[in-house]
Amino acid sequence: MHRVNKELKKYVTQYILPQYSLNDGGHGTEHVNYVLERCFGFEKQFEDIDPDVLYTIACFHDIAHHINKAEHEILSAKMFFEDERMKDFFTDKDRLLIKEAIEDHRASAETEPRSVYGKIISSADRSTDVEDFLRRTHAYTLKHFGGISEDDIIERGYTHTKEKYGEKGYAKHYVEDEQYNQFKNKINELIKDKVLFEGTYRKINNI
Repeated sequence: MHRVNKELKKYVTQYILPQYSLNDGGHGTEHVNYVLERCFGFEKQFEDIDPDVLYTIACFHDIAHHINKAEHEILSAKMFFEDERMKDFFTDKDRLLIKEAIEDHRASAETEPRSVYGKIISSADRSTDVEDFLRRTHAYTLKHFGGISEDDIIERGYTHTKEKYGEKGYAKHYVEDEQYNQFKNKINELIKDKVLFEGTYRKINNI
């Protein structure tokens, strides 16, 4: 990321990334750093990737998660596109490209991302660590379903995991990613054994 425009990085670090403190623990600054690292790791699989564009997509992709999780990709893209400072760094064409990639990153999106940037951010946003995924799932559940019982929390975690990463899961992937393949194998072992899933979930989240 050393190739990213210094003024762009300074602005994003000062004014954009702090807003992630408003999100739940699974979609905070740590998650953005994870996605950034993966985005730039995938960069070499493609030609003519603009590091400023890729950096900005990653830094804005979940910024509106705390406002409305169900539409966060649309709202995050809108927040980027309405940021007047971004006009100092990008052409109108690039701004539209960034906006569309942010809109397209969601795992449950029914259509394929419209650009290679959308494919990179969508793939980078996928989990590759079982423990981290279950912690993030738990953090989201506590924030948005705090009144339910422990059993219901675990049931929600299991259902979410199966719907996202199970045999017919909605999560899609568009790049070569051995870490993700290994994660899918491990998470599917848990999905197939609900007792094992519950024990693992409880241990990881100390419940």
